[in-house]
Amino acid sequence: MEKTELIASLKAKGFSQKVINAFQKVERADFIPKEYQPYAYVDGPLPIGRGATISQPLTIAYMLEWLELDDEQKILEIGSGSGYVLALIDQIVSDGQIFGVEINAELVTKSQKLLAQDNIAIVCKNGFDGLSEKGPYDRILVSAAFAQKPEHLLAQLKEDGILVTPVGSAIYKFVKKGPKIEEQVFPGFAFVSMQEE
Repeated sequence: MEKTELIASLKAKGFSQKVINAFQKVERADFIPKEYQPYAYVDGPLPIGRGATISQPLTIAYMLEWLELDDEQKILEIGSGSGYVLALIDQIVSDGQIFGVEINAELVTKSQKLLAQDNIAIVCKNGFDGLSEKGPYDRILVSAAFAQKPEHLLAQLKEDGILVTPVGSAIYKFVKKGPKIEEQVFPGFAFVSMQEE
């Protein structure tokens, strides 16, 4: 699949223009090993080293849409891998503060080189507990699957903040409304498992 086909597919599925624009501007090929670059725009996950994968573009597009990104937000991605999703978020959110957490030191080094920008900081650590010292966040995106709902991450959200995370084989969207948490479930997704501390 060529990039133009991927973009056409996203348009056909009705994604917002800002999500489509981000996919147009960011080259997925830059964030994957050379041997997989010919498959960069295939709508599927690809290996990026040490058991990690770069997620399927369609899945990423859904998650970015559900995050309801806007300018000047503070955003955390847990399991930032090669930095592709951080780059997409950076295209959508102007004047934002973007944090990535990734356990694989090799991927952190690579993504820091690719994303050497003042507004993006990537931390090498296990992301199971989030990154509370930089919070609270407007948005939290998790790119690995928790076995159970990560209630502990909700404490790192601002009021009206949104957490989008895989739990098992579904993606959950949580919205913080005072003491209440609104929840939506989107089944039928596959992610690598979150490593516990």
